[in-house]
Amino acid sequence: MRCGADLNPDSNGNRHAAGSLETDYRRCGDITRQSSSNFYYAFMLLPVERRRSLYAVYAFCRFVDDVADDESIREPARLLSRWREELARVYGEGTPTRAISRALADTVRRFSVPRRCFEELIAGMEMDLSRKRYATFDELHRYCYRAAAVVGLICIEIFGYTNPGAKVYAENLGVACQLTNILRDVKEDAAKGRIYLPLEDLARFSVTEAEILQGVYSDAFVHLMEFEAHRAREYYQRAQQSLPPEDRSTLLTAEAMRLIYGSLLDRIVSSNYRVLDRRLSLSATHKLYLVGRAWATSRLGALRG
Repeated sequence: MRCGADLNPDSNGNRHAAGSLETDYRRCGDITRQSSSNFYYAFMLLPVERRRSLYAVYAFCRFVDDVADDESIREPARLLSRWREELARVYGEGTPTRAISRALADTVRRFSVPRRCFEELIAGMEMDLSRKRYATFDELHRYCYRAAAVVGLICIEIFGYTNPGAKVYAENLGVACQLTNILRDVKEDAAKGRIYLPLEDLARFSVTEAEILQGVYSDAFVHLMEFEAHRAREYYQRAQQSLPPEDRSTLLTAEAMRLIYGSLLDRIVSSNYRVLDRRLSLSATHKLYLVGRAWATSRLGALRG
């Protein structure tokens, strides 16, 4: 994920330990709003019950993600282990102890969300703790699946779908979005000593690890980024092609995410990949426009159908 403002799991995770389930869901909504995440804008398209369940999912993902990204957290591996224990409570092996996990427990019961997806997400964050390089795209794809595709698989259970092909759509879209995040965050990741761009691709375009870490902008770097952007576009196209027509209306929120992240990729490309000296983003107004566009496209399709 790696998007939105950081929150400290240790200091925030135990707040609102007492109170109603509604209070717990409000806590999750607050976390989602404070993050200014792309997800928050897309969630506007959902009915209230599904929207608040997505807030619970986002809050859990946000806290787990921040364990790997926040360098001020001591013993992150131990903290991720504690989140695994909390996940077990979410799925009935005890009583959840946090507002987020109490709301999440209600969500996974209502929508039958597979536990495996959350376990894969935590495994993805553990990868962030144990490695800072990916030799091949196959290795990076595994990370993208765990860090983002499984989030898509979780979300479609809440959105609703009838055709199992929706899972292929969610996986492709998740990988596309994560690749977009990686392109946007090259500088931010390099500051932490991380390079997500596959080393085989760096070698192909004669870009060294030192150049990435030092933020060297060059023709070779631009060619490398063009290659990676093309790969991301291929996954967006695969997502579009695998979207079951009968599920277009229920997967409207996912389509809004596709438009938002696809537009972010366009912004990166149009800047000529100036990601080493700035953090590129979309304005709130533009995100709202894309959400409205997704809704209008869905309505037009329904009328034609």
